[in-house]
Amino acid sequence: MEIKRNWPLGCLRLSLPCPSHPSTGSLQMDPCHYLAEGGVALGGAVTVWCECRCQGARVLLSKAGDLAAQHATDPTGDVVEFPICNLSQGDAGNYSCRYSTKWDPPVLSEPSDPVNLVVAGREFLKPTISVSPSRVVALGGNVTIRCEGLYPGMEFFLRKAGHLNLQVRLVPDGTVAEFPIASVSREDGGSYTCDYRSITEQNRTSHPSDPVEIIVGEPSYPKPNISLRPGGGVSLGGAVTVWCRGQRRGVRFVLNKEGRHFPPVDSDGFEVVFPISNMSREHGGSYSCSYHSRSEPFAVSYPSNPVKVLVRAGREFPKPTIWVSPSRVVALGGSVTIRCEGWYLGMEFFLRKAGPGHPNLQVQTVPDGTVAEFPIASVSREDGGSYTCDYRPITEQNRSSQLSDPVEIIVAGEGRALLSGPAPSPTPSQTHRGSLHRWDAQSQALP
Repeated sequence: MEIKRNWPLGCLRLSLPCPSHPSTGSLQMDPCHYLAEGGVALGGAVTVWCECRCQGARVLLSKAGDLAAQHATDPTGDVVEFPICNLSQGDAGNYSCRYSTKWDPPVLSEPSDPVNLVVAGREFLKPTISVSPSRVVALGGNVTIRCEGLYPGMEFFLRKAGHLNLQVRLVPDGTVAEFPIASVSREDGGSYTCDYRSITEQNRTSHPSDPVEIIVGEPSYPKPNISLRPGGGVSLGGAVTVWCRGQRRGVRFVLNKEGRHFPPVDSDGFEVVFPISNMSREHGGSYSCSYHSRSEPFAVSYPSNPVKVLVRAGREFPKPTIWVSPSRVVALGGSVTIRCEGWYLGMEFFLRKAGPGHPNLQVQTVPDGTVAEFPIASVSREDGGSYTCDYRPITEQNRSSQLSDPVEIIVAGEGRALLSGPAPSPTPSQTHRGSLHRWDAQSQALP
């Protein structure tokens, strides 16, 4: 095979177009993970351009060290395109082109200067995607898709399945990109993913996030009602049940919370329950529910009004001391006082009686002292039993103490000699009392 030394060299360059309509069915340009001149992401596409004035000749594209990667085409103009789609790491390397005559034997030109194709790998961990306030949204409502990465200085991409156009957000100083959708239409429903790349090193990209689906509500399905049992808040490690009640029988209910998905529950009646046990701080937040026909999963009700689950903070203060005066053994109709002493000023004290028949508690606010008194006048037999107490700051109600040790009140019958009770428990020494420390107030539940 003869090489023609005095022919002009071909010119090779990499082009990174992102056409909205690929010219051929085999050239897949979506998604367009194009990063920089000479660099493209895994799964993306690139076009090698070979420029020469060589009509009537055949242009050859070669990859150094890979004889199987040679491609040939007959030019129709001065520029020949060699598209490479669905890039893998095996496509990376040095490319050059040359052209040859169609004579027998052919005469080859000198190769062009090589150009290096860099295929970027997925170097960053996948981001987290979430929808706020709910992934089920009413027609015409507003919703925001959030994509959270792990590093600052990133460019975020939001991709909708089945759509070529993507949305882009630059976040130079944070790790979260927001993509708001105002006045939601039916076309906005569907599955979304996001990914990110470095602003300064655009050949470093992340894996795509898990998908999240936006569901546009069906106006003919009235929105359900939602409630919590117990209401208010729940302590860390506790349990709460979310009740959702609709207006149709035999439907499938979905519980929605930003950043968390729950498996749907079928109901033969009008309502379902979603139990949540072993509560952690991540369980706190706003919940809503919706429902849809089991046979028509895309005809979904509007979401319920949101309800907020408040998770109380852990026990941060030492337990108080509890005692009974004058004695824990008291005559029927007599009087007794339960005292609860804490360690700090400015506290709210709670007296609790054991037993399922006594859900109500007594509350005393003590702004200037450390002891709360709970008098019981004209003691009845129902007043006998086991009592504990605890306390929390008046102004910072998500911080609370441990429960005191229990103390028992014994009610003696009429005309019966009273047993002498034990001496009152010693109170904490003033030298051990501390002062309140300021903290960052958070939205937590009252006990």
